[in-house]
Amino acid sequence: MTDAQGYIQTTEQSPKKQPFPWFGMDIGGTLVKLVFFEPIRLGTPEEQTVTNIRKYLTGSAAYGKTGVRDLHLEIKNLELHGYKGNLHFIRFPTDQMEIFIDMVKNKNFAALINVFHATGGGAYKFEHLFRSQISVQLNKLDELNCLIKGIHYIDHNCDVNGLGSECFTIANTEGTEAIRKEAFDFQHPYPYLVANIGSGVSFIVVRSPEDYTRVSGTSLGGGTFLGLCCLLTGCETFDEAIELATKGDSNKVDKLVGDIYGGGYNKFGLSENVVASSFGKMNLKNARENATKEDLARAALVTITNNIGAIALNWARREGLERVLFVGNFLRSNPLSMRSLAYAMEFWSNGKSKALFLEHEGYFGAIGALLGNIFT
Repeated sequence: MTDAQGYIQTTEQSPKKQPFPWFGMDIGGTLVKLVFFEPIRLGTPEEQTVTNIRKYLTGSAAYGKTGVRDLHLEIKNLELHGYKGNLHFIRFPTDQMEIFIDMVKNKNFAALINVFHATGGGAYKFEHLFRSQISVQLNKLDELNCLIKGIHYIDHNCDVNGLGSECFTIANTEGTEAIRKEAFDFQHPYPYLVANIGSGVSFIVVRSPEDYTRVSGTSLGGGTFLGLCCLLTGCETFDEAIELATKGDSNKVDKLVGDIYGGGYNKFGLSENVVASSFGKMNLKNARENATKEDLARAALVTITNNIGAIALNWARREGLERVLFVGNFLRSNPLSMRSLAYAMEFWSNGKSKALFLEHEGYFGAIGALLGNIFT
């Protein structure tokens, strides 16, 4: 059953406003994203309920070996449904879900929470585990609904970068210096295309807050990049893979237009540095021997990023869209891909399409789930 805002409800529907604590969870194929609204002031007994959870979640920026609270994304003094508080952003690998549930059980948090409002495929996959281990119901919310609502809510209520805007473009799309962000007014963006880059990638045409369609997707996403890097370099985490890629040279791995033509293919505007074949040099023994782990990681990053950019550009052209919004945890700590996407959108569209980014990257589904918790 779907409510007036488009949220899919379970058979055990939520009341108009859930009691505290307020959480939203997005359980993806690689990462779990969790947002927690910490009210500054409440009356008893809700105050004590929130205090117990607050002490644990805000007492540290790390939980175990893999859980992280992104302090730089925290939104302070946010007014939400009549309450003022702070919004916290937490992530941990999906394969650590059982450890998370054990923590909830051991800290006795399950006694304080009856329902977790969740989106993403894992809301279905782990539903039985939540019920059987901690007697918590997962209220499953539609993934795209949560994504779009989360994007629009945060853009209208957040400024964590000092630019006065959640949304930004890349000013210096070429070069190797640190990227420079420029604020972009996203208050009236319609229509636009969203490329949501998680384990895989979904492409959504958004015509209004209520009118949006998933038009395409690809299985080659952030999960592919991490998987390839683990196979090729022996790294174990996304952060390790990005660090390797930052130090690598993909030109030692990829076959370029210049390697085939001895220069550019000017008739079609292809410079000698354009990739003609990803990993195309790896059929040569000498090239394989000279390629480092860093080079292989960089080539994997370029391959995935180029594919995402090409699909996004084709759909922007097909739909006549000027704005392409890239979101998802693939872009976390990944300025290489941001710059590449920004350059590709501008260059290959002759300036007609612009790549846009958001500070909260992959948390919009969880934010939408939080809103589904409150505004049902």
